[in-house]
Amino acid sequence: MELSDFRPRSSLVTKTTTILKPRFPVVDAHNHLTCLGGRDWLQSPLNELLDILDEAGIVQYIDLDGGWGEEILHKHLDYFKARAPGRFQIFGGVDWSAWEEKGNGFSEWAALRLQAQKEAGAQGLKVWKNLGLHVRDHTGKLVTVDDERLAPIWQAAGELGLPVLIHIADPVAFFDRLDTNNERWEELADHPDWSFPSPPFPPFMEILESFFRMVKRHPGTVFIGAHAGCYAENLAWVGRMLDECPNFHIDISARLGELGRQPYSARRFLIDYQDRVVFGTDNTPSVDQYRLHYRFFETDDEYFNYSTTELPNQGRWYVNGLNLPDSVLEKLYHDNAARILALDR
Repeated sequence: MELSDFRPRSSLVTKTTTILKPRFPVVDAHNHLTCLGGRDWLQSPLNELLDILDEAGIVQYIDLDGGWGEEILHKHLDYFKARAPGRFQIFGGVDWSAWEEKGNGFSEWAALRLQAQKEAGAQGLKVWKNLGLHVRDHTGKLVTVDDERLAPIWQAAGELGLPVLIHIADPVAFFDRLDTNNERWEELADHPDWSFPSPPFPPFMEILESFFRMVKRHPGTVFIGAHAGCYAENLAWVGRMLDECPNFHIDISARLGELGRQPYSARRFLIDYQDRVVFGTDNTPSVDQYRLHYRFFETDDEYFNYSTTELPNQGRWYVNGLNLPDSVLEKLYHDNAARILALDR
């Protein structure tokens, strides 16, 4: 039998809890509206999107697609923010491709563009993993995350009051060799462009340590580390970064699979750092996906699929619910994001 045909069915008999509404109002602090390969909401009635968010209990939605370019940013500001200002925040981004043209003046130019984006309505900055993996300067040199030439960008974000939501690395297995020991072999075989072995790419920990140094250098800027701080497999390491960098926070988007296979550690971590974590999904808006997240955080259900697809989509394992206390849930779902992202502005 081919491994691709293997569809194991668990023999465990465990309870299933259906959560239709979250225990508290929810801010989805990490998501997209056009760039996830799902439905393009720019081409859909806004009321349909708002109906999904209402049904799922989402009171604020942070759209990161403005990070893909100013043209997209303005489209999203016009279509979503202008028409439902109380429901959406749209983040801007950095046009790294301009480095070749701007040369040594790139960072100062990018800082000015960030100011212009804020004036247009952007309420944060999204930085993607191409920084550290692909971005090169005007001489062709790979730019590290902690490159001191980027300081004007981070400083401008801090002065403008724009939080920086930064996705700097993928699951560790994406940086390992694609061999029989790689726990994400199936996923990477389907998406070979997600594989970043060293060489030719920098080692995983080199990128993470560079990220740590950069955040530490800019204490006046708020950073949110996407996907459990980009290192969900090692929550102790993420905790050390949170301890040493008061300006650092994390979201839990797209990491139910990682958190749910270490439920004791994940629960302790979310309780210990309950003021520093925000909710997010990084999924196309879906009531079923939201309800799956609520089941994970609110119940003690055991060994269930963390994906709405037939098989888990990020590794062949199931997860256990965290059964978080109400006081932690309220902060995770809403209060932390309301504070960090200044949702009342």
